[in-house]
Amino acid sequence: MAERISGLKGVFVRGLMAMPPFSDDPEDSRPYFQKLRVLRDRLARMRIPGVFAEELSMGMSGDFEVAIEEGATLVRIGTAIFGPRPARQ
Repeated sequence: MAERISGLKGVFVRGLMAMPPFSDDPEDSRPYFQKLRVLRDRLARMRIPGVFAEELSMGMSGDFEVAIEEGATLVRIGTAIFGPRPARQ
């Protein structure tokens, strides 16, 4: 897919993002983060023009520590900053 995207004018791949299934145990996310890091590293070795495998966007408020341990360069921690979202009515 990255090779196909690289042929699109003005479109660049900066990295990969993962959102593993929700779990109360952050360690449950680790295998997903590890697999994404391996995939990112393989993509980087391919040296596809317009594909820059620099970023690993993975980890949210409940598992960002594990994500960082596994190489995350971007984490999403909105709930940790702003609190839980209000319940829908």
